[in-house]
Amino acid sequence: MSTLLKSLFDYKAWADAELLNAVAGIDASAHAEAQHTATRILNHIHTVDKIFMANVRAEKHAFTATNTPETPTIEALSWNTLETDRAWQDYVGTLSASDLAKSISFTFTDGDKGTMSREEMLHHVLAHGAYHRGAVGRLVAQTGAAPPRDLYTKFLHVTEPARRG
Repeated sequence: MSTLLKSLFDYKAWADAELLNAVAGIDASAHAEAQHTATRILNHIHTVDKIFMANVRAEKHAFTATNTPETPTIEALSWNTLETDRAWQDYVGTLSASDLAKSISFTFTDGDKGTMSREEMLHHVLAHGAYHRGAVGRLVAQTGAAPPRDLYTKFLHVTEPARRG
């Protein structure tokens, strides 16, 4: 098991929760479009997480696009994201170096074929989520609220305060 990979998926879960809470706190009566757009982007992250969860396990999934036609409520999305993040945290804790190196063939939602190692897919999930969380953070800021500080260093110091000493 890679302790760095485990830590990075713990960070992902923390950052996802922080940002979902910030989006839930947007005044929907004043900023309905921003909250809707932020929720759509967060749902896209979640959908891609689910797609790649199937891919790393060499399983089929039922997704035909990288977002769902309907937009879930922020409460439902928060619950589903928490559940998926826990699944990622559990999953990466089981992987050996040979598991990470294994190449897996899969099909993208547009029908194109792809092959990646498990480690590459896991890195994609982390980078993809971070990229889109940044866009959502900008939307939160445009509503006048302070977006959470989505930083690995902050996560480490919040979860391990002794590192500040």
